[in-house]
Amino acid sequence: MPEHAPIVRPLARDEIKDYVRLDHNAFLVDTSPEAVRREAGRIEVSRSLGAFDPDGTMLGGAFILTRDMTLPGTGPSPVAGVTGVVVAVDQRRRGVLAALMRTQLHGLYESGAEPLAALWASEGGIYGRFGYGPAAWRAQLTVPRGAEFHPSVDVGDARIRELPRERAMPLFRDLHARVAATSVGWVTRPPASWRWWYDDSESGDEDYSKLRFAIHPDGYAAYDVRENWTDRGPRHFLRVREIAATTPTAHAALWRHLLDLDLVGEVHYSFARADDPLPLLLANPRLAERSLVDSVWMRVVDVERGLAARRYPAPVNVVMELTDTLCPWNAGRWRLRVDGSGAAEVLRTDDDPDIALDVAMLGSVFLGGPTLTSLAAAGRVRELRPGTLTPVSRAFAGDRAPHCPETF
Repeated sequence: MPEHAPIVRPLARDEIKDYVRLDHNAFLVDTSPEAVRREAGRIEVSRSLGAFDPDGTMLGGAFILTRDMTLPGTGPSPVAGVTGVVVAVDQRRRGVLAALMRTQLHGLYESGAEPLAALWASEGGIYGRFGYGPAAWRAQLTVPRGAEFHPSVDVGDARIRELPRERAMPLFRDLHARVAATSVGWVTRPPASWRWWYDDSESGDEDYSKLRFAIHPDGYAAYDVRENWTDRGPRHFLRVREIAATTPTAHAALWRHLLDLDLVGEVHYSFARADDPLPLLLANPRLAERSLVDSVWMRVVDVERGLAARRYPAPVNVVMELTDTLCPWNAGRWRLRVDGSGAAEVLRTDDDPDIALDVAMLGSVFLGGPTLTSLAAAGRVRELRPGTLTPVSRAFAGDRAPHCPETF
């Protein structure tokens, strides 16, 4: 334990670059003035925190991106995008991370800011301690070039064009906004985030080409390529940065375009939706190698406002016994009452509870991904009154897996 508790306070503007250098060093990556400039450009100084020793040494930091995330039934809604959480390599296990998380969450609640927080976890064992639960998964898909589609698949007759960056980006932004508005888990992307997500000036992958941009009237794909010339011919590796479509036909057409590009051996996409239909587009679904890994972790900061921020597909009336050691205002019994329209009323109660769970598991089910019944099977949720768990699980469930196609 530290001799002195870390001092957590907002970062000053002239401390941001030092914080970015600390971040890069803590993640064991080389840095450069250009990399520091790139990262510093997306930091909202007013929403940043630093942890310091009494002598002024910076020990760690974190910041929040002001974002809207598409929630079930309500569309884009305010969610605190937590990112840049870091502790210096020689300052770990001294309580720095706990101090940062506590200050950040208490600040959100006390200011009446976003009732929900979301992050991408660098390691899966860290953020459950602070009330975050894995709420969405991403599929990593690899498909050989030329993989045939099932004869019933409609790719339409719209032309897909490859455009230079300056012509593609305005079209990408418009299409992204259209897809994000109805895709649970997608976040708004302001100009700084567009520059950050699509900046390949210093990607660290010298073997890959610059990004290329394919446009369909109802979707887009961005990708780069690593050359691989073999004695049997070219087997280049195509890596998708992002693919988005407003219709199933556009989605199929974009994949057909990528899978038919000459010189390519296989196509890989690391940020696909967990239930992406690509395997079912193929005549042989086994050609799509797929693995799943967690993506977005959710944290309910304010239960009363947070649960009311989304809509629910089925009526329910349940009392939840909630555990939350970091945010005590959430702990206790809450009645969740959902009417026929899907709107929720969330009230404190002294009534006997129907189910019991930790706030991290509430975050897990919030976007409609993991179900309460599956969490109960894992021993993470308890049914206290027989017959109540399944209806509540159905009320939280979504029609499709939640998805976030980008880190933040």
